[in-house]
Amino acid sequence: MAGGAIWWRRPPAAGGRQDYPGGLTLFVFTACLIAATGGLLFGYDIGVSGGVTSMDPFLARFFPSVYRRQREAAANRGGSQYCMFDSQLLTTFTSSIFLSALVASLLAATFTRAAGRKWSMFCGGATFLAGCALNGAADGVVMLILGRILLGLGVSFMLLAMVVMGALMGATLGFSGTAAMPAACAAATVG
Repeated sequence: MAGGAIWWRRPPAAGGRQDYPGGLTLFVFTACLIAATGGLLFGYDIGVSGGVTSMDPFLARFFPSVYRRQREAAANRGGSQYCMFDSQLLTTFTSSIFLSALVASLLAATFTRAAGRKWSMFCGGATFLAGCALNGAADGVVMLILGRILLGLGVSFMLLAMVVMGALMGATLGFSGTAAMPAACAAATVG
């Protein structure tokens, strides 16, 4: 289980570390908030997709064989409910976000280094929104899977930049331990 902690440490009066005269502004607070909650997108998606894949209208429209098996298991009362979701297509739908996030994580560092964190987060957000729109307008399983792939790409690009941004913003304000917080938030929502 992931965890983390934040504690305030006053900068030494003389020497040691540079004292930043800025302070906590609305911009800094918003940037830290966005960085700390970026990992919640994964958890939100897992919660939504887990709930949606158990809904009868969704299964009847996109995965009719799974829906049929579920109805048969409910009618037979003695049938096994363990294997009623045994479908390669449903598994592909569920895992496509994780596979695309894995592939994108290999490319996100290079892109972020070249374009910067701001553009990495912007492109990740735009890709995530495009995936949401594609999933919302889906009329077939292929559109659903393509939308999930875009969601994984967007989350991966945003998370990489947000973890670094959260660590830098926290260090600027004098917080210690904040480098682990965005990652801990992401890990807590994922598993």
